[in-house]
Amino acid sequence: MVKVKRTSRHFGRSWLSPGPCGRYCVPGRRMQTRSQISSNTRDSTDNFFHRLPSELLDIILGKLSVLELSVFGMTSKDITNYVVDYISSQKWTNKEIFQNFHHPTYQEQQATIGHYRELGLLFKRCTLLLPTEERLKFIFRRFSQIPCFMLEHCFVQGCLGFACLGSFLQTLIAGWDELECHRVFNFLCNLTDILSKTEVLINNKPGAHYFEEVEIRLFYRKVLLDPWSNRLEFHFWLIELLKPWPMVSQAHLLLFLYGPLLPEGTIGWQELVERALPHGALWDLAQALLLLFSKLEVKGWFADSILAILEELTVIPQPWHVENVARLLVLCDSHLCYAFLASKALNGHLQEISRLIVYIILVCEKDGYHMNWAVKLVQQVCKVFSSDPEKFLFLQNLENMFAETTRDFFELSIFQTLSILLDSSARFHAKFLHMFLKRPEM
Repeated sequence: MVKVKRTSRHFGRSWLSPGPCGRYCVPGRRMQTRSQISSNTRDSTDNFFHRLPSELLDIILGKLSVLELSVFGMTSKDITNYVVDYISSQKWTNKEIFQNFHHPTYQEQQATIGHYRELGLLFKRCTLLLPTEERLKFIFRRFSQIPCFMLEHCFVQGCLGFACLGSFLQTLIAGWDELECHRVFNFLCNLTDILSKTEVLINNKPGAHYFEEVEIRLFYRKVLLDPWSNRLEFHFWLIELLKPWPMVSQAHLLLFLYGPLLPEGTIGWQELVERALPHGALWDLAQALLLLFSKLEVKGWFADSILAILEELTVIPQPWHVENVARLLVLCDSHLCYAFLASKALNGHLQEISRLIVYIILVCEKDGYHMNWAVKLVQQVCKVFSSDPEKFLFLQNLENMFAETTRDFFELSIFQTLSILLDSSARFHAKFLHMFLKRPEM
């Protein structure tokens, strides 16, 4: 009987040789790290796209949505270049960037704005490796072809172009630092020549170029201000818009941006002067002022600066109707309202602040604010005066102004407002007396 000898070639493990890590390896097979495997996979992917005809690659990219294209472009530098070449074509620009901005339905409006938000993400990712200036040049070579995105090129009321551009820009620059955002502002100013256009309007009589006023307002608000829900970003852009101008021009520009709009779409300059405007007409202006006043840590901005701007505002184009000034102060909340009145009290303008306080009390009654607010405001203003005779003189002026305003309304036969004033006077004095009766020494 022949005994068969078992060899490792058939049954054992000696045909495996131990590798550098102590494990057995197949002869001739090279060990690879995970990063090497990943690199090889990436290279093979890139080589795969290199081998494709450009026409076929365009067909593949054309099947992707804007959002999918933005994700695909991040897989490698080569793929990014493919995507950049693809979106640089006029065919893609005509398909994705040119949209219908005129007279959309609400659903179409939301869809178009959402589409531009996705375009912002695509261009943000595709241009990630470029310097800020180069990124903006690449993008606006395409976007400047759209009349609805540029000043003095579209004359359709209610055009959606600026809102879409704002949605795109907000997505593009989200997370950028202030220096880069400042470069964006300078780039847009150079592209649109908006600063020189704004200067022309500021130096002319308000309302003389009403179409240009509204267009500048829409561009600033829809593109740079309104897209930001975060107060810090909104504040940054508002400061950027105001910084280049002297104080009087800053007040003028704030009215361009947030002054009341008439139904026909023009700014109501004369309405501020001639008649009392409703609560909603001054709301946006008050919120902008309040935001500026609450962020005084910004270099070069102080409480006195905001008060001076507020003072300038209320005489453009001429001194406002007193009720409009009072309503703006009420909407600006306690701190700014008190600071404005206290500043006038310290400068000895007793008649003026007495008249303003009477109208503030009238506005509180008309607009449904609690009269305690007005009472506390008068109490705070009283503390500005250092001596009892000065406080008594202030209160005497206030009472005389109630009587004078009542006579004015009676002579003008404004009986409805007269009735509201009498009611507000009674309510104010009842609260005022109650405040003193609650004092311990009484």
